Amino acid sequence: MTDAPTHDVTDRIKQIITQDDVVLFMKGTPLFPQCGFSNRAVSILNHLGVEFASVDVLQDGEIRDGIKAYSDWPTIPQLYVKGEFVGGSDIMLEMYEAGELHSLFGKE
Repeated sequence: MTDAPTHDVTDRIKQIITQDDVVLFMKGTPLFPQCGFSNRAVSILNHLGVEFASVDVLQDGEIRDGIKAYSDWPTIPQLYVKGEFVGGSDIMLEMYEAGELHSLFGKE
């Protein structure tokens, strides 16, 4: 059964994105982002005052590859809100500038 690892990582991802309302898959941690895009994503969420959980994909290769397949999105960071994929850093910035993230988080 070569599918077992894929199902296992998919189950892990589903558990991660449903245990907190807002989850950011990123490189590094909120206090020490390891790339500019992850830093931007953290800065946006912090500026909005949003509490969020984070997953450092650099610490887990299965999650790093698995989250890209799960969302069908090729890059990190990735933001999930209430289990739904929102987007990466560029989409977050666009939504922030348009006021859409404010609405999404009830920060109007």
